[in-house]
Amino acid sequence: MSKLLLKPGKSGSRIHQVTPQSAGWTYVGFEVHELAAGESLSAETGATEICLVLVAGKASIKAGSQDFGVLGERSNPFEGAPWSVYIPAGSNYEVRAETPVELAVCAAPGTGALPARVIGPDQVGQETRGKGSNTRHVRNILPEWEPAESLLVVEVITPSGNWSSYPPHKHDQDNLPAESQLEETYYHRFNPTQGYGVQRVYTDDRSLDEVIAFSDRDVVLVPKGYHPVGAAHGYDLYYLNVMAGPKRIWKFHNDPDHAWLVQA
Repeated sequence: MSKLLLKPGKSGSRIHQVTPQSAGWTYVGFEVHELAAGESLSAETGATEICLVLVAGKASIKAGSQDFGVLGERSNPFEGAPWSVYIPAGSNYEVRAETPVELAVCAAPGTGALPARVIGPDQVGQETRGKGSNTRHVRNILPEWEPAESLLVVEVITPSGNWSSYPPHKHDQDNLPAESQLEETYYHRFNPTQGYGVQRVYTDDRSLDEVIAFSDRDVVLVPKGYHPVGAAHGYDLYYLNVMAGPKRIWKFHNDPDHAWLVQA
């Protein structure tokens, strides 16, 4: 199995844990927790800023001295934009599940310069990209134009049979304004859950070139290279992206072989 593909495994409430050390990179951390109603999760943020994303379920959330009350309204990630909470470095948080909860913990380096805040569904910018079998629906939870120090967080819904992160693009060079260097995780979900998809991760020189078949609740790591995604017919695909790098800006470079697809 590819080292870029991570399968879920239960450790307490946690089913995924990606750290810079485990991934062999510098910036991005990522966890997923599944909490039964009444269960709690608490942690210190340390030297990282955090974005908690309620993938599914309702939970009461506290950050530092702030009590944000009960947040969340969707029972699965295909039901509209999420509730999220931004938490700075040097703080702490507590999440108590009011219903079964699927919680993503997105992390990247921070100094604690910004206050904690709720990001409600009405604050999530939504757009549709592409056309035909390249159509996908984007939910910008923490884009570069919203306050954060390192984190970029986005959800994407790719309809059955469609392609996403396509034409193939990369963001692995600190070469602004043409391209930014960003590590990235993909957390995949399917509707129905027995679905599957494929993701290719490859570089220009093909020193990295892997085609990964992923299933519901899998994580794919993208340390570098192009990384297009395809959803099998009959199965809508959701993924949650976390990105971070030396500069908080998303500038990508399309694979020259396929750039003609967007050069109408």
